[in-house]
Amino acid sequence: MIMDYDTFQQAIRDGTGVQVLSRWVSDILGEVAQGRTKVSAMRHPLGFMCFPVERSGDQGICVHLWNDSMPKTNPTTSPMHAHSWDLLSCVLYGNVRNELIDVTDVPDEGTHRVFEIRSRGDVDEVRETPRLVRCRTSVVELNHRGDTYSLAAGAFHATVVQGEAATVALGRGYAGMLDLSLGGIDTRTHYVRRQRCDRDETAYAARVVIERLARICSVDQEDDESCEDRDGSGH
Repeated sequence: MIMDYDTFQQAIRDGTGVQVLSRWVSDILGEVAQGRTKVSAMRHPLGFMCFPVERSGDQGICVHLWNDSMPKTNPTTSPMHAHSWDLLSCVLYGNVRNELIDVTDVPDEGTHRVFEIRSRGDVDEVRETPRLVRCRTSVVELNHRGDTYSLAAGAFHATVVQGEAATVALGRGYAGMLDLSLGGIDTRTHYVRRQRCDRDETAYAARVVIERLARICSVDQEDDESCEDRDGSGH
């Protein structure tokens, strides 16, 4: 099944988003685990595994995985960032907390510097700007399995996950916009190479998601059968 914004949004309107996306993720990561696609997982600088599974023009779809047992990288600036694209995401399992950040330009008393992220292949240039700001958390949103959330391009936020979680993330980019990050005032321009996983690591990470979704599906089916028995219709 080809997944795009229209398909995703229709599933959300129908109330079947997590079921549709769980099946789609299990199928496509099954292909990844068996080495039947060219998809390689990457260790994202924000601390999660990313499977870039589809790309079409200015739209893309990724599966994101947080798992404490896997090696991960940490940002060289801070977790607070803003995308150059609109994000629409569904939580497949786990808990995902989004902290929305208000940013105020304060040239003389800033606590953070704004950095522009310019990507070329697997290399990110984290370029300092003269923009100094203060920031504060304005809203905290906690999302669980089946929840869908959106983040507009340019909105500063930090995503916090403890333990295991996986999401499907759809992005729609805008020409001329750049990804941004907040970092230390004295931090200078530097380069970060994204770590691409090898075939074995990619397959292992894919199986982690597939197996977790299979367990959830099994529990859901047992719960459905129990509900039928309580209703008197399971005989």
